[in-house]
Amino acid sequence: MLKGSCLCNAIQYEIHGELGPTMMCHCSKCRKANGSAYAVNAVVKTDEFHFVKGKEFVAEFESTPGVFRSFCKQCGSPLYSRRPSQPDVLRLRIGTLDTPVDVKPLAHIFVGSKASWDEIHDDIPQYEERP
Repeated sequence: MLKGSCLCNAIQYEIHGELGPTMMCHCSKCRKANGSAYAVNAVVKTDEFHFVKGKEFVAEFESTPGVFRSFCKQCGSPLYSRRPSQPDVLRLRIGTLDTPVDVKPLAHIFVGSKASWDEIHDDIPQYEERP
C-alpha cells in the first residue's frame, strides 16, 4: 500500500495497488499547474485510490476540455488529473506520495513544448508529444 498527502496534510490518501507507467510531462499546462519544469505523473487505477481524510478539500479545474486537474483547495497541492473519458485511471502527481517508491520514469513527454530554460540531462526517451 502507498500513502500520500497534500502539503498542508488536510488531504491524505492511500493506493491499494501498484503505480502504473510513470512519465515526466513537460507540457505548458503541467508546468503551470506544478510551478516547475515538468510534472512526474504515474497512472493509478481509480478503484485502488482511496481518500483517508480530507476529500472535502479536493477542488478541480478543467484545464482542457475533458481534463480535470485535482488539487487541495487549502494549500494548492496538485494531486492528480482525471478524464471522464478514461474513468478507470488517474494520473497521480507522485511528488505527493509519502511512501518511498522505487520508480523509474519511462519517458519525457511533450518535450516539444518544454520551457526554454529546461535542459534534459538523462538517457530516458524523449517524445515531442505523447507517444
